[in-house]
This record gives sequence, C-alpha cells and structure tokens, in this order.
Amino acid sequence: MATALEKTKCWIRSRKGQQVLICVGFTVIPLFLLFLFTYLPFGEMVKFSFYKMKYSTPVDRRTFVGLKNYFDVFHRKDCFGALTLSLYYCVGAIIQLVLALYLATVLSFKVKGGNLFKGLMFFPYLISGIAIGFIFKFFYTRGFVLDTILTTFGLSIEQLPYWLKDQSVNNWSLVATSVWRYFGQNMVLFIGAIMSVDSELYEAAQLDGANKFQQFWHIILPSIKTIVTLNVILSITGSLSAFEQPFVITGGANGTGTYFVVMNEIAHVSQKVGLASAMAVVLLLIIFGCTILQKLFFKYIFRDAESEDESYAAKKARIKAEKAKAKALRAEKKATTSVMQEGV
Repeated sequence: MATALEKTKCWIRSRKGQQVLICVGFTVIPLFLLFLFTYLPFGEMVKFSFYKMKYSTPVDRRTFVGLKNYFDVFHRKDCFGALTLSLYYCVGAIIQLVLALYLATVLSFKVKGGNLFKGLMFFPYLISGIAIGFIFKFFYTRGFVLDTILTTFGLSIEQLPYWLKDQSVNNWSLVATSVWRYFGQNMVLFIGAIMSVDSELYEAAQLDGANKFQQFWHIILPSIKTIVTLNVILSITGSLSAFEQPFVITGGANGTGTYFVVMNEIAHVSQKVGLASAMAVVLLLIIFGCTILQKLFFKYIFRDAESEDESYAAKKARIKAEKAKAKALRAEKKATTSVMQEGV
C-alpha cells in the first residue's frame, strides 16, 4: 500500500503526471461549469414548461398540464403572433449584411481615409445596447433630433410621423437602430476574411480580363463563404431574439413587442413561468431549424466552390487547358480531312 502511494506521488510530481493533471483540470472544470450554469438550468426550464406555476409556487403545489403551454404558445396572439415582428428584423439583417459586405469589399483595398471609416463604423458595436436604446429613444422622440434635422430640409413637423407611435413606421425605426449598431461588426469580420484572400488570384483574374464584379463573385465570395455563412446565421438568429431596442425604446408598446419582450412580460409580470418556459423552448427549436436550413442553403449556393479546389487560378488553368485541347483536336481533325481530300 505504501509502495503504491509513493509511486502515485512520484507520478504526480513527474512531468508527464503534471501534464495529464493540467489537461484533465482544464477539461473537467469548464465542462462542469458549462453543465452547472447552462445545461442544468436548461433542463429545469424544459421541465417547467410542462407545469402551470409561478416563481413562488412550492414544488408540491405545481400543476402538471402536459403540452398545454405549448398549445397556448401557438394559439395566443400575444405569444406566437409577436414572432412575426422578427420579419422586420430579418429584412434589416439582410440589408445590413449586403451593405457591410459591399463596404468591406471596397475598404479591403487601399482607400483614402479607410481606417478612420472602419473605426467610426465599428464604434457603435462597442456601446452598450441599453445606452443605444436611450440614445435612440430621444433621437426618435417627437420634436427632438430626427425631427429637427428633417425640418431643416423644409419639412414641417406636421408632415412627419410619430416615429415610435405610428405602427406603419415604428418597427422600421427600431430595425434601423439595430442595423446601425451591428453593421460595423459584420463589416470588420468581412474585411478580415477578404484580406486573407491571396492577392495573386486578383492578378490572374485581371490578366484574364475579369471586371470587379466578376472578381467579387468568383474570387472573394467563394473564399469567404465560411464568414458569410456565420454572419448570416448570427444575424437571423439575432433577429428572432431581438429584445434590447424594443424593450428600452418603446417598452413593447404600439405593436413593437417582439417575442422576447412578450416572453419577459409573461415570465416576470404575469408570473406565468410555465408558459414563458414553453415559449423559450419553441424559440430554441425555431432557431435550430433556421440554422440547419441556412447551412443547407449556403451549401447549395457554394457547391461549385466546394467541389473544386476553391482556387481561381486553378480553375482558369483548367479551362485554358480544356480549350487548348479542344483547339488541338479541331486542328488535327482539319488536317486529317485535308489529307484525305488531297488523296482523293
């Protein structure tokens, strides 16, 4: 027994033993914390979704309702109907990504004042979402910043809508706030990916007479397909879970209550914990499904880039070789035909 204990102590003190202990420690501890603060609460939330309960309801007095909470999510207008507002944010996310990709392509090359522009565009992402909410709450308020700017161009205050009350424009106003905040982050990610593309591919494309759009479509876009896919997935999932802007700016009033805002009200104001938990599970399943569909979509879009070597130079060389081979075959066929005619 003593011998085994001494051997264990010697092994622990050895270099190999310390490496094993460090690897195990850095693996087990993060996994334990992940389970304790993520998977265990998620499991409890899924369990709560099958009960009718409040936060203060004792365990023995909770009422098991089965799938009733899930049926309520799809039948109550204030629950699932609020998810339709995410379409506004999805449209804004698409506009944001297109604009970010365009400016990232331009700024990836030497542009006068490009670094200053990058910094100015990225700065809003560094500001807290709550602070941005308060900034734009005053920005859109009647008679404040936006109305003052528009009146300087000759518009009267009576011609302008109530940006946060008029239901025809208030959701678009909130979407514009979200686009302004996250646009710089996507642009910087795109710039980093574009700058990693081999510059020789652009030179080969220019020698072949490719214009800027062809260079973007055949070189840049296939080369950064991973970042494009990632940004689209993050933007769409973020649109489905929009919360800060409508909660801080309008409080969900006048038809601006997104799914998260309604879920927060049901959970913390109405104290319907079971229904709110069911809403969270449904949203998780929707985000999971959207992520799979987006990955399949981009796998189809970039199928040509995946089937080849993703090298523009290799593709052009292969096409040139095929053309040369076809030209040689035509010349050989023509020469054979001429010889046969002379023989006749």
